[in-house]
Amino acid sequence: MPDGVNLIAITKWMAYGQRAEETGTRSNPFGLRTCPRKYKRRTKGMKVKFMGAARTVTGSCFILETGEHRFAIDCGMHQGNGEIEKRNWETKIYDAAKIECILMTHAHIDHAGLLPRIVKEGFRGSIYATPPTIDLLKILLLDSAHIQEMEAQWKTRKHLRQGDGENYVEPLYIRKDAEEVTQYFKAVDYDQTITPFAGLTATFRDAGHILGASILELGVTENGKVSKLVFSGDIGRPAQLIIKDPTVIETADYLFMESTYGNRDHKNETDSLNELAEAVAYSYRNGQKVIIPSFAVERTQELLYCLHLLDREGRLPRDMPVYVDSPLATQATEIFRKYTNYFDEEAKGLLKKGEDPLTFPQLHFTRSTEESIKINTSTGPAVVVSASGMANAGRIRHHLRHNLWREGASVVFVGFQAQGTTGRRIVDGAKIIRIFNEDLAVKARIFTINGFSAHAGQSQLLEWLGCFRSQALQVFLIHGEYSAQQTLAGLIRERFGLPVTIPDYLEEITLKPGEAIERTAAPEQAVSRIDWNYIILDMENRLKQLRERQSRIEAKGWVEQSEVRERLLELNRRLTTLISDL
Repeated sequence: MPDGVNLIAITKWMAYGQRAEETGTRSNPFGLRTCPRKYKRRTKGMKVKFMGAARTVTGSCFILETGEHRFAIDCGMHQGNGEIEKRNWETKIYDAAKIECILMTHAHIDHAGLLPRIVKEGFRGSIYATPPTIDLLKILLLDSAHIQEMEAQWKTRKHLRQGDGENYVEPLYIRKDAEEVTQYFKAVDYDQTITPFAGLTATFRDAGHILGASILELGVTENGKVSKLVFSGDIGRPAQLIIKDPTVIETADYLFMESTYGNRDHKNETDSLNELAEAVAYSYRNGQKVIIPSFAVERTQELLYCLHLLDREGRLPRDMPVYVDSPLATQATEIFRKYTNYFDEEAKGLLKKGEDPLTFPQLHFTRSTEESIKINTSTGPAVVVSASGMANAGRIRHHLRHNLWREGASVVFVGFQAQGTTGRRIVDGAKIIRIFNEDLAVKARIFTINGFSAHAGQSQLLEWLGCFRSQALQVFLIHGEYSAQQTLAGLIRERFGLPVTIPDYLEEITLKPGEAIERTAAPEQAVSRIDWNYIILDMENRLKQLRERQSRIEAKGWVEQSEVRERLLELNRRLTTLISDL
Protein backbone atom coordinates (compact mmCIF):
# COMPACT_ATOMS: atom_id res chain seq x y z
CA MET A 1 0.00 0.00 0.00
CA PRO A 2 1.52 3.41 -0.97
CA ASP A 3 2.64 5.79 1.80
CA GLY A 4 -0.16 8.00 3.10
CA VAL A 5 -2.98 5.91 1.65
CA ASN A 6 -5.07 3.95 4.13
CA LEU A 7 -8.09 1.69 3.95
CA ILE A 8 -10.53 4.59 4.49
CA ALA A 9 -8.95 6.48 1.59
CA ILE A 10 -9.25 3.45 -0.68
CA THR A 11 -12.89 3.08 0.32
CA LYS A 12 -13.45 6.75 -0.57
CA TRP A 13 -11.67 6.20 -3.86
CA MET A 14 -13.95 3.28 -4.72
CA ALA A 15 -17.03 5.32 -3.82
CA TYR A 16 -15.85 8.18 -6.01
CA GLY A 17 -15.13 5.77 -8.81
CA GLN A 18 -18.71 4.54 -8.68
CA ARG A 19 -20.00 8.11 -8.85
CA ALA A 20 -17.62 8.81 -11.74
CA GLU A 21 -19.26 6.01 -13.70
CA GLU A 22 -22.64 7.62 -13.03
CA THR A 23 -21.57 11.17 -13.92
CA GLY A 24 -19.05 10.49 -16.68
CA THR A 25 -16.10 12.10 -14.87
CA ARG A 26 -12.90 10.54 -13.60
CA SER A 27 -12.83 12.56 -10.39
CA ASN A 28 -11.11 11.53 -7.16
CA PRO A 29 -11.34 12.36 -3.45
CA PHE A 30 -7.80 13.72 -3.27
CA GLY A 31 -8.56 16.89 -5.29
CA LEU A 32 -6.59 15.92 -8.40
CA ARG A 33 -7.75 17.45 -11.69
CA THR A 34 -8.83 14.86 -14.19
CA CYS A 35 -10.32 14.95 -17.65
CA PRO A 36 -13.91 14.32 -18.68
CA ARG A 37 -14.60 10.88 -20.05
CA LYS A 38 -14.62 10.82 -23.86
CA TYR A 39 -18.11 11.31 -25.22
CA LYS A 40 -19.39 8.52 -27.48
CA ARG A 41 -22.00 9.54 -30.02
CA ARG A 42 -24.14 7.04 -31.82
CA THR A 43 -25.36 9.09 -34.79
CA LYS A 44 -23.54 10.59 -37.79
CA GLY A 45 -23.28 14.26 -38.61
CA MET A 46 -22.31 17.23 -36.47
CA LYS A 47 -25.01 18.23 -33.99
CA VAL A 48 -25.71 21.63 -32.45
CA LYS A 49 -28.15 21.96 -29.56
CA PHE A 50 -29.47 25.39 -28.58
CA MET A 51 -29.46 25.55 -24.78
CA GLY A 52 -30.33 29.25 -24.74
CA ALA A 53 -30.30 32.53 -26.69
CA ALA A 54 -32.79 30.87 -29.03
CA ARG A 55 -35.58 33.35 -29.78
CA THR A 56 -34.42 35.15 -26.62
CA VAL A 57 -31.43 37.38 -25.81
CA THR A 58 -30.08 35.60 -22.74
CA GLY A 59 -28.79 32.16 -21.75
CA SER A 60 -26.29 31.85 -24.60
CA CYS A 61 -25.04 28.27 -24.80
CA PHE A 62 -24.64 25.94 -27.76
CA ILE A 63 -23.52 22.35 -27.29
CA LEU A 64 -21.83 20.73 -30.27
CA GLU A 65 -21.26 17.02 -30.85
CA THR A 66 -18.75 15.90 -33.44
CA GLY A 67 -17.04 12.56 -33.87
CA GLU A 68 -16.44 11.30 -30.36
CA HIS A 69 -16.31 14.78 -28.85
CA ARG A 70 -18.72 17.14 -27.15
CA PHE A 71 -18.02 20.80 -26.39
CA ALA A 72 -19.85 24.09 -25.80
CA ILE A 73 -19.84 27.68 -26.95
CA ASP A 74 -20.60 29.93 -23.94
CA CYS A 75 -22.54 29.00 -20.82
CA GLY A 76 -24.86 31.90 -20.10
CA MET A 77 -27.48 32.63 -17.50
CA HIS A 78 -31.14 33.01 -18.49
CA GLN A 79 -32.46 36.43 -17.45
CA GLY A 80 -35.94 37.92 -17.58
CA ASN A 81 -39.21 36.90 -15.97
CA GLY A 82 -39.68 34.02 -13.54
CA GLU A 83 -40.50 31.45 -16.22
CA ILE A 84 -37.34 32.23 -18.20
CA GLU A 85 -35.15 32.15 -15.08
CA LYS A 86 -36.44 28.72 -14.13
CA ARG A 87 -34.25 27.42 -16.96
CA ASN A 88 -31.17 28.19 -14.84
CA TRP A 89 -32.15 25.33 -12.54
CA GLU A 90 -32.60 22.83 -15.36
CA THR A 91 -28.89 22.29 -16.01
CA LYS A 92 -28.96 18.48 -15.76
CA ILE A 93 -29.88 18.53 -19.45
CA TYR A 94 -26.41 19.99 -20.19
CA ASP A 95 -24.81 16.71 -19.06
CA ALA A 96 -21.93 18.81 -17.75
CA ALA A 97 -19.53 15.94 -17.02
CA LYS A 98 -19.45 14.98 -20.71
CA ILE A 99 -18.57 18.46 -22.00
CA GLU A 100 -14.87 18.38 -22.90
CA CYS A 101 -14.27 22.12 -23.20
CA ILE A 102 -16.06 25.46 -23.36
CA LEU A 103 -15.10 28.26 -25.75
CA MET A 104 -16.13 31.67 -24.39
CA THR A 105 -17.08 34.60 -26.60
CA HIS A 106 -17.03 37.13 -23.73
CA ALA A 107 -17.64 37.77 -20.05
CA HIS A 108 -21.21 39.06 -19.84
CA ILE A 109 -23.36 37.03 -17.45
CA ASP A 110 -25.89 36.11 -20.15
CA HIS A 111 -22.97 34.32 -21.85
CA ALA A 112 -21.07 33.06 -18.79
CA GLY A 113 -23.30 33.11 -15.72
CA LEU A 114 -23.93 29.35 -15.52
CA LEU A 115 -20.25 28.35 -15.49
CA PRO A 116 -20.25 27.85 -11.69
CA ARG A 117 -23.37 25.71 -11.93
CA ILE A 118 -21.87 23.55 -14.69
CA VAL A 119 -18.61 23.05 -12.78
CA LYS A 120 -20.63 22.17 -9.69
CA GLU A 121 -22.38 19.48 -11.74
CA GLY A 122 -19.22 17.82 -12.98
CA PHE A 123 -17.57 19.81 -15.78
CA ARG A 124 -13.80 19.24 -15.63
CA GLY A 125 -12.53 20.41 -19.02
CA SER A 126 -10.82 23.61 -20.13
CA ILE A 127 -12.53 27.00 -20.51
CA TYR A 128 -10.85 28.96 -23.29
CA ALA A 129 -11.10 32.77 -23.36
CA THR A 130 -9.03 35.89 -24.03
CA PRO A 131 -6.98 37.31 -21.10
CA PRO A 132 -9.32 40.31 -20.50
CA THR A 133 -12.33 37.98 -20.58
CA ILE A 134 -10.74 35.76 -17.94
CA ASP A 135 -10.01 38.70 -15.63
CA LEU A 136 -13.54 40.04 -16.09
CA LEU A 137 -15.07 36.61 -15.48
CA LYS A 138 -13.25 36.32 -12.16
CA ILE A 139 -15.05 39.38 -10.78
CA LEU A 140 -18.37 38.91 -12.61
CA LEU A 141 -18.90 35.33 -11.45
CA LEU A 142 -18.11 36.19 -7.83
CA ASP A 143 -20.57 39.07 -8.02
CA SER A 144 -23.19 36.78 -9.56
CA ALA A 145 -22.65 34.24 -6.77
CA HIS A 146 -23.14 36.98 -4.19
CA ILE A 147 -26.43 37.95 -5.84
CA GLN A 148 -27.57 34.30 -5.83
CA GLU A 149 -26.76 33.98 -2.12
CA MET A 150 -28.49 37.25 -1.19
CA GLU A 151 -31.63 36.41 -3.19
CA ALA A 152 -31.82 32.96 -1.59
CA GLN A 153 -31.47 34.48 1.90
CA TRP A 154 -34.16 37.06 1.14
CA LYS A 155 -36.58 34.39 -0.12
CA THR A 156 -35.86 32.17 2.90
CA ARG A 157 -36.57 35.05 5.32
CA LYS A 158 -39.79 35.74 3.43
CA HIS A 159 -40.88 32.12 3.94
CA LEU A 160 -40.02 32.38 7.65
CA ARG A 161 -42.13 35.53 8.02
CA GLN A 162 -45.01 33.65 6.39
CA GLY A 163 -44.64 30.79 8.90
CA ASP A 164 -43.05 28.41 6.41
CA GLY A 165 -39.85 27.80 8.34
CA GLU A 166 -39.02 24.52 6.62
CA ASN A 167 -38.93 25.94 3.09
CA TYR A 168 -35.22 26.85 2.82
CA VAL A 169 -34.35 28.40 -0.56
CA GLU A 170 -31.10 27.09 -2.02
CA PRO A 171 -29.00 29.52 -4.09
CA LEU A 172 -28.32 28.64 -7.72
CA TYR A 173 -24.66 28.56 -6.73
CA ILE A 174 -22.42 30.10 -4.08
CA ARG A 175 -19.10 31.95 -3.95
CA LYS A 176 -17.13 28.71 -3.56
CA ASP A 177 -18.66 27.41 -6.82
CA ALA A 178 -17.58 30.59 -8.64
CA GLU A 179 -14.06 30.29 -7.24
CA GLU A 180 -13.84 26.70 -8.48
CA VAL A 181 -14.33 27.85 -12.09
CA THR A 182 -11.05 29.78 -12.28
CA GLN A 183 -8.84 26.66 -12.24
CA TYR A 184 -10.20 25.65 -15.66
CA PHE A 185 -9.43 28.92 -17.48
CA LYS A 186 -6.94 28.87 -20.36
CA ALA A 187 -5.95 32.17 -22.01
CA VAL A 188 -6.06 32.57 -25.80
CA ASP A 189 -4.90 35.74 -27.57
CA TYR A 190 -6.69 37.29 -30.52
CA ASP A 191 -5.83 35.67 -33.86
CA GLN A 192 -4.34 32.65 -32.08
CA THR A 193 -5.52 29.23 -33.28
CA ILE A 194 -5.81 26.42 -30.76
CA THR A 195 -6.61 22.72 -31.07
CA PRO A 196 -8.68 21.67 -28.04
CA PHE A 197 -8.76 18.12 -29.40
CA ALA A 198 -8.02 16.33 -32.67
CA GLY A 199 -10.54 17.42 -35.29
CA LEU A 200 -11.30 20.86 -33.82
CA THR A 201 -9.46 24.16 -34.32
CA ALA A 202 -10.64 27.46 -32.85
CA THR A 203 -9.47 30.99 -33.63
CA PHE A 204 -10.52 33.99 -31.52
CA ARG A 205 -11.16 37.26 -33.41
CA ASP A 206 -12.00 40.69 -31.99
CA ALA A 207 -15.81 41.06 -31.88
CA GLY A 208 -15.70 44.78 -31.09
CA HIS A 209 -18.35 44.30 -28.39
CA ILE A 210 -16.70 44.63 -24.97
CA LEU A 211 -13.12 44.33 -23.76
CA GLY A 212 -11.82 40.92 -24.84
CA ALA A 213 -15.00 39.84 -26.66
CA SER A 214 -14.49 37.33 -29.47
CA ILE A 215 -15.91 35.98 -32.68
CA LEU A 216 -15.09 32.27 -32.86
CA GLU A 217 -13.92 30.65 -36.09
CA LEU A 218 -14.11 26.87 -35.78
CA GLY A 219 -12.71 24.22 -38.08
CA VAL A 220 -14.42 20.87 -37.52
CA THR A 221 -13.12 17.73 -39.24
CA GLU A 222 -15.49 14.79 -39.72
CA ASN A 223 -14.87 11.84 -42.03
CA GLY A 224 -11.95 13.66 -43.59
CA LYS A 225 -14.03 16.75 -44.45
CA VAL A 226 -13.46 20.13 -42.81
CA SER A 227 -16.43 22.41 -42.09
CA LYS A 228 -16.01 26.00 -40.99
CA LEU A 229 -18.42 27.31 -38.35
CA VAL A 230 -18.46 30.92 -37.17
CA PHE A 231 -20.11 31.95 -33.90
CA SER A 232 -20.41 35.72 -33.91
CA GLY A 233 -20.81 36.13 -30.17
CA ASP A 234 -22.15 39.65 -29.68
CA ILE A 235 -21.13 41.79 -32.65
CA GLY A 236 -20.03 45.24 -31.60
CA ARG A 237 -21.26 48.59 -32.85
CA PRO A 238 -18.66 50.09 -35.18
CA ALA A 239 -17.10 53.36 -34.03
CA GLN A 240 -18.04 52.89 -30.39
CA LEU A 241 -15.67 54.45 -27.88
CA ILE A 242 -12.68 52.54 -26.44
CA ILE A 243 -13.30 49.27 -28.33
CA LYS A 244 -11.99 48.43 -31.83
CA ASP A 245 -14.41 47.64 -34.66
CA PRO A 246 -15.52 44.02 -35.21
CA THR A 247 -13.22 41.79 -37.26
CA VAL A 248 -14.42 41.12 -40.80
CA ILE A 249 -14.88 37.41 -41.55
CA GLU A 250 -15.13 36.36 -45.20
CA THR A 251 -15.64 32.59 -45.30
CA ALA A 252 -17.78 30.05 -43.48
CA ASP A 253 -20.06 27.11 -44.15
CA TYR A 254 -22.31 27.83 -41.18
CA LEU A 255 -22.78 31.17 -39.43
CA PHE A 256 -24.45 31.49 -36.02
CA MET A 257 -25.13 35.22 -35.82
CA GLU A 258 -26.56 37.37 -33.08
CA SER A 259 -29.67 39.41 -33.87
CA THR A 260 -30.34 41.56 -30.79
CA TYR A 261 -31.12 44.65 -32.86
CA GLY A 262 -32.32 42.82 -35.94
CA ASN A 263 -35.33 45.10 -36.31
CA ARG A 264 -33.88 48.58 -35.76
CA ASP A 265 -30.86 50.85 -35.99
CA HIS A 266 -29.19 53.04 -33.39
CA LYS A 267 -28.94 56.78 -33.25
CA ASN A 268 -25.52 58.03 -34.27
CA GLU A 269 -22.85 58.78 -31.67
CA THR A 270 -23.21 62.57 -31.85
CA ASP A 271 -26.99 62.46 -31.35
CA SER A 272 -26.55 60.04 -28.44
CA LEU A 273 -24.02 62.28 -26.72
CA ASN A 274 -26.32 65.28 -27.19
CA GLU A 275 -29.25 63.37 -25.72
CA LEU A 276 -27.18 62.43 -22.67
CA ALA A 277 -26.29 66.11 -22.29
CA GLU A 278 -30.00 66.96 -22.54
CA ALA A 279 -30.84 64.54 -19.69
CA VAL A 280 -28.08 66.07 -17.56
CA ALA A 281 -29.27 69.64 -18.26
CA TYR A 282 -32.94 68.75 -17.62
CA SER A 283 -32.38 67.28 -14.18
CA TYR A 284 -29.76 69.89 -13.25
CA ARG A 285 -32.31 72.67 -13.94
CA ASN A 286 -34.84 70.85 -11.75
CA GLY A 287 -32.44 70.05 -8.93
CA GLN A 288 -32.96 66.31 -9.37
CA LYS A 289 -30.88 63.25 -10.21
CA VAL A 290 -30.09 61.47 -13.48
CA ILE A 291 -30.38 57.72 -12.89
CA ILE A 292 -28.58 55.49 -15.40
CA PRO A 293 -29.00 51.71 -15.19
CA SER A 294 -25.81 50.39 -16.72
CA PHE A 295 -23.99 47.12 -17.20
CA ALA A 296 -20.84 47.13 -15.09
CA VAL A 297 -18.62 46.02 -17.96
CA GLU A 298 -18.08 48.20 -21.07
CA ARG A 299 -21.29 50.25 -20.82
CA THR A 300 -20.18 51.99 -17.63
CA GLN A 301 -16.71 52.63 -19.06
CA GLU A 302 -18.16 54.06 -22.27
CA LEU A 303 -20.45 56.29 -20.21
CA LEU A 304 -17.45 57.56 -18.26
CA TYR A 305 -15.77 58.37 -21.57
CA CYS A 306 -18.90 60.25 -22.73
CA LEU A 307 -19.17 62.18 -19.46
CA HIS A 308 -15.46 62.98 -19.79
CA LEU A 309 -16.22 64.47 -23.22
CA LEU A 310 -19.20 66.45 -21.85
CA ASP A 311 -17.02 67.81 -19.06
CA ARG A 312 -14.34 68.80 -21.58
CA GLU A 313 -17.01 70.60 -23.64
CA GLY A 314 -18.44 72.38 -20.57
CA ARG A 315 -21.75 70.50 -20.72
CA LEU A 316 -21.35 68.66 -17.40
CA PRO A 317 -21.77 71.16 -14.54
CA ARG A 318 -18.77 71.21 -12.22
CA ASP A 319 -21.06 71.19 -9.14
CA MET A 320 -22.97 68.10 -10.32
CA PRO A 321 -21.34 64.99 -8.81
CA VAL A 322 -21.24 61.76 -10.83
CA TYR A 323 -21.43 58.55 -8.80
CA VAL A 324 -20.51 55.12 -10.11
CA ASP A 325 -22.44 53.18 -7.49
CA SER A 326 -21.34 49.67 -8.35
CA PRO A 327 -18.36 47.92 -6.75
CA LEU A 328 -18.33 45.59 -9.74
CA ALA A 329 -18.14 48.49 -12.22
CA THR A 330 -15.30 49.96 -10.17
CA GLN A 331 -13.36 46.68 -10.41
CA ALA A 332 -14.15 46.39 -14.12
CA THR A 333 -12.83 49.90 -14.74
CA GLU A 334 -9.50 48.88 -13.19
CA ILE A 335 -9.35 45.88 -15.53
CA PHE A 336 -9.94 48.22 -18.48
CA ARG A 337 -6.96 50.27 -17.32
CA LYS A 338 -4.87 47.08 -17.24
CA TYR A 339 -5.62 46.22 -20.88
CA THR A 340 -5.19 49.55 -22.66
CA ASN A 341 -3.43 47.68 -25.50
CA TYR A 342 -6.91 46.41 -26.47
CA PHE A 343 -8.22 50.00 -26.85
CA ASP A 344 -8.91 51.57 -30.23
CA GLU A 345 -6.50 54.10 -31.71
CA GLU A 346 -8.48 57.15 -30.57
CA ALA A 347 -8.44 56.06 -26.91
CA LYS A 348 -4.75 55.14 -27.13
CA GLY A 349 -4.08 58.60 -28.59
CA LEU A 350 -5.68 60.31 -25.58
CA LEU A 351 -3.63 58.18 -23.19
CA LYS A 352 -0.41 59.06 -25.03
CA LYS A 353 -1.25 62.75 -24.52
CA GLY A 354 -1.72 62.16 -20.80
CA GLU A 355 -5.51 62.44 -20.94
CA ASP A 356 -7.43 59.69 -19.14
CA PRO A 357 -10.80 59.14 -20.88
CA LEU A 358 -12.16 57.23 -17.87
CA THR A 359 -12.02 60.05 -15.34
CA PHE A 360 -13.00 63.71 -14.73
CA PRO A 361 -13.16 65.97 -11.64
CA GLN A 362 -16.81 65.27 -10.69
CA LEU A 363 -16.39 61.47 -10.62
CA HIS A 364 -16.82 59.44 -7.44
CA PHE A 365 -16.69 55.65 -7.07
CA THR A 366 -18.74 54.25 -4.19
CA ARG A 367 -18.08 50.83 -2.71
CA SER A 368 -19.87 50.45 0.61
CA THR A 369 -23.59 50.13 1.23
CA GLU A 370 -23.41 53.19 3.48
CA GLU A 371 -21.98 55.31 0.66
CA SER A 372 -24.76 54.09 -1.64
CA ILE A 373 -27.46 55.01 0.89
CA LYS A 374 -26.00 58.50 1.29
CA ILE A 375 -26.56 59.16 -2.42
CA ASN A 376 -30.31 58.76 -1.94
CA THR A 377 -30.43 60.86 1.23
CA SER A 378 -28.47 63.69 -0.39
CA THR A 379 -30.24 66.61 -2.02
CA GLY A 380 -29.45 68.43 -5.22
CA PRO A 381 -28.64 67.30 -8.74
CA ALA A 382 -26.34 64.35 -9.42
CA VAL A 383 -25.69 61.63 -11.99
CA VAL A 384 -25.93 58.07 -10.67
CA VAL A 385 -24.59 55.19 -12.76
CA SER A 386 -25.44 51.83 -11.23
CA ALA A 387 -26.03 48.17 -12.06
CA SER A 388 -27.80 46.19 -13.24
CA GLY A 389 -28.29 47.44 -16.78
CA MET A 390 -31.82 46.04 -17.09
CA ALA A 391 -32.83 47.30 -13.61
CA ASN A 392 -33.83 43.82 -12.49
CA ALA A 393 -31.26 43.50 -9.67
CA GLY A 394 -28.61 45.41 -7.75
CA ARG A 395 -28.36 48.88 -6.27
CA ILE A 396 -30.09 50.51 -9.24
CA ARG A 397 -33.43 49.32 -7.89
CA HIS A 398 -32.93 51.44 -4.75
CA HIS A 399 -32.08 54.50 -6.86
CA LEU A 400 -35.18 53.96 -8.99
CA ARG A 401 -37.30 53.58 -5.89
CA HIS A 402 -36.10 56.98 -4.64
CA ASN A 403 -36.28 58.83 -7.95
CA LEU A 404 -38.64 57.22 -10.48
CA TRP A 405 -41.64 59.06 -9.05
CA ARG A 406 -39.95 62.48 -8.96
CA GLU A 407 -40.86 65.01 -11.63
CA GLY A 408 -37.66 66.61 -12.84
CA ALA A 409 -35.60 63.46 -12.43
CA SER A 410 -34.31 61.54 -15.46
CA VAL A 411 -33.89 57.83 -16.07
CA VAL A 412 -31.54 57.09 -18.96
CA PHE A 413 -31.44 53.62 -20.51
CA VAL A 414 -28.28 53.01 -22.51
CA GLY A 415 -28.60 49.33 -23.39
CA PHE A 416 -30.96 46.60 -24.50
CA GLN A 417 -33.84 45.83 -22.13
CA ALA A 418 -34.93 42.19 -22.34
CA GLN A 419 -38.54 41.09 -22.13
CA GLY A 420 -39.72 40.55 -18.57
CA THR A 421 -37.28 42.99 -16.96
CA THR A 422 -38.09 46.14 -15.00
CA GLY A 423 -36.16 48.21 -17.53
CA ARG A 424 -38.22 46.85 -20.41
CA ARG A 425 -41.50 47.75 -18.69
CA ILE A 426 -40.31 51.31 -18.09
CA VAL A 427 -39.06 51.70 -21.68
CA ASP A 428 -42.37 50.33 -22.99
CA GLY A 429 -44.21 53.14 -21.19
CA ALA A 430 -45.56 51.58 -17.99
CA LYS A 431 -47.17 54.20 -15.74
CA ILE A 432 -46.72 52.16 -12.57
CA ILE A 433 -43.67 50.04 -11.70
CA ARG A 434 -43.48 47.68 -8.76
CA ILE A 435 -40.13 47.65 -6.92
CA PHE A 436 -39.58 46.05 -3.51
CA ASN A 437 -43.33 45.27 -3.28
CA GLU A 438 -44.18 48.96 -3.69
CA ASP A 439 -46.02 50.53 -6.64
CA LEU A 440 -44.19 53.57 -7.97
CA ALA A 441 -45.62 56.15 -10.35
CA VAL A 442 -43.35 56.82 -13.33
CA LYS A 443 -43.00 60.61 -13.23
CA ALA A 444 -39.33 60.95 -14.16
CA ARG A 445 -38.45 61.74 -17.75
CA ILE A 446 -37.39 58.58 -19.57
CA PHE A 447 -34.55 58.63 -22.11
CA THR A 448 -33.69 55.62 -24.27
CA ILE A 449 -30.31 56.11 -25.95
CA ASN A 450 -29.51 52.96 -27.91
CA GLY A 451 -26.61 54.76 -29.56
CA PHE A 452 -24.54 53.68 -26.56
CA SER A 453 -25.31 50.03 -27.19
CA ALA A 454 -22.37 47.65 -27.53
CA HIS A 455 -24.41 45.68 -30.08
CA ALA A 456 -24.47 46.38 -33.80
CA GLY A 457 -27.74 47.78 -35.13
CA GLN A 458 -29.69 46.25 -38.01
CA SER A 459 -27.77 48.00 -40.82
CA GLN A 460 -24.46 47.24 -39.15
CA LEU A 461 -25.35 43.54 -38.79
CA LEU A 462 -26.21 43.40 -42.48
CA GLU A 463 -23.01 45.22 -43.41
CA TRP A 464 -20.91 42.74 -41.39
CA LEU A 465 -22.74 39.79 -42.95
CA GLY A 466 -22.24 41.28 -46.41
CA CYS A 467 -18.48 40.73 -46.13
CA PHE A 468 -18.90 36.94 -46.39
CA ARG A 469 -17.99 35.56 -49.83
CA SER A 470 -19.19 31.99 -49.27
CA GLN A 471 -21.94 31.19 -51.78
CA ALA A 472 -23.26 28.20 -49.81
CA LEU A 473 -23.30 29.96 -46.43
CA GLN A 474 -26.12 28.88 -44.10
CA VAL A 475 -27.20 31.39 -41.46
CA PHE A 476 -28.66 30.64 -38.03
CA LEU A 477 -30.00 33.62 -36.10
CA ILE A 478 -29.42 33.46 -32.35
CA HIS A 479 -29.45 35.89 -29.41
CA GLY A 480 -32.51 37.90 -30.38
CA GLU A 481 -36.21 38.20 -29.72
CA TYR A 482 -38.26 36.32 -32.29
CA SER A 483 -39.90 39.39 -33.85
CA ALA A 484 -36.49 41.03 -34.42
CA GLN A 485 -35.12 37.79 -35.86
CA GLN A 486 -38.01 37.45 -38.30
CA THR A 487 -37.39 40.98 -39.57
CA LEU A 488 -33.66 40.39 -39.97
CA ALA A 489 -34.17 36.97 -41.59
CA GLY A 490 -36.42 38.54 -44.23
CA LEU A 491 -33.81 41.17 -45.05
CA ILE A 492 -31.01 38.56 -45.30
CA ARG A 493 -33.04 36.38 -47.67
CA GLU A 494 -34.01 39.39 -49.79
CA ARG A 495 -30.59 41.05 -49.94
CA PHE A 496 -28.21 38.09 -50.02
CA GLY A 497 -30.39 35.16 -51.08
CA LEU A 498 -29.05 33.08 -48.18
CA PRO A 499 -31.02 30.40 -46.31
CA VAL A 500 -31.82 31.51 -42.75
CA THR A 501 -32.91 29.36 -39.79
CA ILE A 502 -34.26 30.66 -36.47
CA PRO A 503 -33.77 27.84 -33.94
CA ASP A 504 -35.99 27.46 -30.90
CA TYR A 505 -35.04 26.68 -27.29
CA LEU A 506 -33.57 23.15 -26.93
CA GLU A 507 -33.92 22.51 -30.66
CA GLU A 508 -31.20 20.31 -32.16
CA ILE A 509 -29.84 20.54 -35.69
CA THR A 510 -27.64 18.08 -37.58
CA LEU A 511 -25.11 19.48 -40.05
CA LYS A 512 -23.71 17.33 -42.86
CA PRO A 513 -21.49 19.02 -45.47
CA GLY A 514 -23.26 19.31 -48.79
CA GLU A 515 -26.62 18.19 -47.38
CA ALA A 516 -29.70 19.95 -46.08
CA ILE A 517 -29.75 20.56 -42.35
CA GLU A 518 -31.86 18.25 -40.20
CA ARG A 519 -33.94 19.84 -37.45
CA THR A 520 -35.21 18.08 -34.34
CA ALA A 521 -37.86 20.11 -32.57
CA ALA A 522 -37.48 20.94 -28.90
CA PRO A 523 -39.34 18.73 -26.44
CA GLU A 524 -42.86 19.96 -25.84
CA GLN A 525 -42.11 20.80 -22.21
CA ALA A 526 -39.20 23.09 -23.21
CA VAL A 527 -41.54 25.97 -24.02
CA SER A 528 -44.90 25.23 -22.45
CA ARG A 529 -47.92 26.62 -24.25
CA ILE A 530 -50.07 28.99 -22.21
CA ASP A 531 -53.81 28.39 -22.29
CA TRP A 532 -55.04 31.97 -22.16
CA ASN A 533 -58.67 30.99 -22.62
CA TYR A 534 -58.50 28.88 -19.48
CA ILE A 535 -56.71 31.59 -17.44
CA ILE A 536 -59.12 34.38 -18.40
CA LEU A 537 -62.18 32.16 -18.00
CA ASP A 538 -60.96 31.15 -14.55
CA MET A 539 -60.58 34.82 -13.58
CA GLU A 540 -64.10 35.52 -14.80
CA ASN A 541 -65.40 32.63 -12.69
CA ARG A 542 -63.59 34.00 -9.63
CA LEU A 543 -65.20 37.39 -10.20
CA LYS A 544 -68.59 35.70 -10.52
CA GLN A 545 -68.04 33.92 -7.20
CA LEU A 546 -67.12 37.24 -5.60
CA ARG A 547 -70.35 38.75 -6.93
CA GLU A 548 -72.32 35.85 -5.43
CA ARG A 549 -70.72 36.54 -2.04
CA GLN A 550 -71.39 40.29 -2.09
CA SER A 551 -74.18 39.95 0.44
CA ARG A 552 -71.78 38.18 2.83
CA ILE A 553 -69.32 41.05 2.51
CA GLU A 554 -72.05 43.61 3.19
CA ALA A 555 -73.08 41.67 6.31
CA LYS A 556 -69.65 42.11 7.88
CA GLY A 557 -68.67 44.95 10.16
CA TRP A 558 -67.31 48.19 8.74
CA VAL A 559 -63.71 47.41 9.68
CA GLU A 560 -63.85 43.99 8.00
CA GLN A 561 -65.50 45.48 4.91
CA SER A 562 -62.69 48.07 4.74
CA GLU A 563 -60.06 45.32 4.82
CA VAL A 564 -61.79 43.40 2.00
CA ARG A 565 -62.09 46.64 0.04
CA GLU A 566 -58.34 47.35 0.40
CA ARG A 567 -57.45 43.85 -0.79
CA LEU A 568 -59.72 44.16 -3.83
CA LEU A 569 -58.38 47.62 -4.67
CA GLU A 570 -54.83 46.22 -4.57
CA LEU A 571 -55.85 43.44 -6.99
CA ASN A 572 -57.53 46.06 -9.18
CA ARG A 573 -54.39 48.23 -9.20
CA ARG A 574 -52.25 45.30 -10.28
CA LEU A 575 -54.69 44.32 -13.03
CA THR A 576 -54.84 47.93 -14.24
CA THR A 577 -51.02 48.04 -14.41
CA LEU A 578 -50.96 44.77 -16.34
CA ILE A 579 -53.52 46.03 -18.85
CA SER A 580 -51.65 49.33 -19.33
CA ASP A 581 -48.41 47.40 -19.95
CA LEU A 582 -50.14 45.51 -22.77
